[in-house]
Amino acid sequence: MARIDFIFFDAGEGHRSTANALYQVIEKQSFWQPRMVNIHETKILDSIDMFYGMTGIRGTDIYNLMLKKGWTRLDPLYLFLSKLSIRHKHSAIVSLLENYWLENQPDLVVSCIPIVNRVLWESLQKVIPATPFVTILTDFADCPPNYWIEPQEQFLICPTERAVEQARSLGYREEFIFRTSGLVINPQFYEPITVDRRIERQKLGLEPDLSTGLVMFGGQGSTVMLEIAECLERSPLKLQLIFLCGRNQKLATTLRRSKSRLPRFVETFTSEIPYYMHLSDFLIGKPGNISISEAVAMKLPVITECNISTLMQERYCSQWIVDNKVGIVIRNFRNIDRAVAELIQPKNLASYRANAATLNNQAVFEIPNILQQIIVKTGSVKPTSFKRGIHATRLF
Repeated sequence: MARIDFIFFDAGEGHRSTANALYQVIEKQSFWQPRMVNIHETKILDSIDMFYGMTGIRGTDIYNLMLKKGWTRLDPLYLFLSKLSIRHKHSAIVSLLENYWLENQPDLVVSCIPIVNRVLWESLQKVIPATPFVTILTDFADCPPNYWIEPQEQFLICPTERAVEQARSLGYREEFIFRTSGLVINPQFYEPITVDRRIERQKLGLEPDLSTGLVMFGGQGSTVMLEIAECLERSPLKLQLIFLCGRNQKLATTLRRSKSRLPRFVETFTSEIPYYMHLSDFLIGKPGNISISEAVAMKLPVITECNISTLMQERYCSQWIVDNKVGIVIRNFRNIDRAVAELIQPKNLASYRANAATLNNQAVFEIPNILQQIIVKTGSVKPTSFKRGIHATRLF
């Protein structure tokens, strides 16, 4: 039985959700033994985490606080310090990981995280080189240099043609690049929802036939949601809103206590996102790669922003939305009322929904077959020397 390690951490929600979605699908195949490996819970990185060493707080926790408070302009600095820390402690991390691989002996290692893929691969090569290493991008494209795609002997699973092109530019040959139909989302987004939207809206205290927007900013929520609520309150628009605040209890309390002209329902962290998307007509949120993919899978048009405060790894997501004509991208949410007014026009809403319906993302079901191909392939494909460097022209 193949032992497959899915590596993730909790910087945001996308990495865990990707690993968990694949775990759910693969667990049903009795000839595989999947394992969820939170790289921080194993204590592998704590001793060399620059943020943990200085503050006693893990870097992932600082990142989540940054999202919660809306301090996303600090993202380039956070990313720089993270890379600097890993580079400075490279040998120590590799040594710690070597011990982990020797103790756990995986048959396949699948990384769902960025930044640390060089040390993951290098440590694996030193102790069990026959074990293939796979990186699954949980963003629509890489954020170079050396965020997702490293110039090393590994397999890549890419959700867009843009990511495939980035891999080719680093010298990856076609047989080591696997293109999926999109990003991995939870299998529950493919399950039919048969409840009556009008009745379910009324259960939440909403109007049965009023245009409904879902406001969602990931598992940590964001104070930006208050600005969105205030802007739409001041507008003449007739609509209602569902706010999903994630783990941000303070935000949820503020929204519940504030007076509102518009009908609203406020919820904290929930696993019922498909249900709330089913009740909604459009989504307002950050250009999160996973959340946008979930919305599109539910045929839900999106409104998001892109500016200097947008996380670097999420900026291409905005371009993807525009290219696929599944929503509206604005410079900032101060103009959210205008964007909503444009989107909810019946003709526009129907067009965006129709475009979303053409994107048949089946990645969560495609990847188990891809991993099986890799397991089979590594028995016959022997890697040769690899020219390191950002412009390497040949891989394997």
